[in-house]
Amino acid sequence: MQALEHHAAIGLGANLGDRRAAIARAMEVVARLKGVRVELVSTVHVTRAVTLPGSEDQPDYMNAAATIQTSLDPSALLKSLLAIERDMGRDRSTSERWAPRTIDLDVLFYGGTMIARADLIVPHPRMHERGFVLAPLSEVAPNWVHPRLGRTTRQLLNDLVGDAVSSA
Repeated sequence: MQALEHHAAIGLGANLGDRRAAIARAMEVVARLKGVRVELVSTVHVTRAVTLPGSEDQPDYMNAAATIQTSLDPSALLKSLLAIERDMGRDRSTSERWAPRTIDLDVLFYGGTMIARADLIVPHPRMHERGFVLAPLSEVAPNWVHPRLGRTTRQLLNDLVGDAVSSA
């Protein structure tokens, strides 16, 4: 077995169905992935949905973050997360960018690596703007440095003003 040599962070979110159970179930499945060891999992945070104009009536999200060690390369990790989403009922076929979802799994960090491909951008391209990502991520990786911005997750969270996030 290949060594678990890469540190990564994933974000989890859900705003349909039993949101807390979906996040817990997704973490259970991630923990069973070959080549993955879960290190830390944040508490669950409740936030308003980010929506397009005219679709503001979505349920609130529950969000969490986890740090892992993995032998999977970034593409294999993404492929595994997308398979978990599909198995849990996520339909990515909709063209609506911020549609409600049963589960959402994102690769937030993969070590200090920067990736810019059509299917994967790491660090996550908008995480520095989103308290719902940074609040749980700061619990489990407060000192991880964004490789492009040169700031820790805690500093990025402190930079945000007015993005209401509360623990659930």
